[in-house]
Amino acid sequence: MQHELVQLAQMIDWPFLKERFGKVFQDGSGMRQLPTRLMAGLAILKHTFNLSDDGVCVRYHDSPYFQYFCGGELFQHRLHLDRSSMTRWHQRMGEERITALLRENLSVAAKTGAMKPSDTRQAIVR
Repeated sequence: MQHELVQLAQMIDWPFLKERFGKVFQDGSGMRQLPTRLMAGLAILKHTFNLSDDGVCVRYHDSPYFQYFCGGELFQHRLHLDRSSMTRWHQRMGEERITALLRENLSVAAKTGAMKPSDTRQAIVR
């Protein structure tokens, strides 16, 4: 429970993200809704560790800490989504939702001391 990803996961406001992202996680007509924490967690891990969609999925398979961060309670030997789901999810996010995810990440970074509030005066989003 002392691992940095466990501690970070406990500081993120997951209910806020779920409320903001809503049905973005619906992966196609008639398919089950993908959990908000899984998809947002994968997106955060992808950007934190500078991984590709494929790379973050591989790390998810191998790391109980990645799985915990994404809401896993038991170690899984496979990721229960198609990797192309991440690409479709990113495309559907839109600016408002990306802003919400960025805001939550900055909030957590400030809470943990990883950055100072004055560091947020200017942000460059690509």
